[in-house]
Amino acid sequence: MIRFVLRVLGLALLAGAFAAAVIDGARSLTDQKVELTSMGRALATAFPSKFALLEPFVVKKAPFLWDPVLLNVLYAPATLDLAVMGALLFYLARRRAPDERRR
Repeated sequence: MIRFVLRVLGLALLAGAFAAAVIDGARSLTDQKVELTSMGRALATAFPSKFALLEPFVVKKAPFLWDPVLLNVLYAPATLDLAVMGALLFYLARRRAPDERRR
């Protein structure tokens, strides 16, 4: 059951990555220059009131995560972040190969 949930979430994240790539591609074609939407900008657009609370929450709970980890994730393109998270969930949900030593 957990494997199924991880695969569904991974598929949703990969679909989101594809949608973000299409949106960035269309925007790049119309503006005649490459424009990639950062994850921070996408989250701020999708959840404006909750995104403002992200930094104080993370700094209060785990300040060592804000600067080196989350800032880099928020500045990275949304397509890349969503694709990596989706692929990671698919990797976690994979079936393990049977151990050859047990036979």
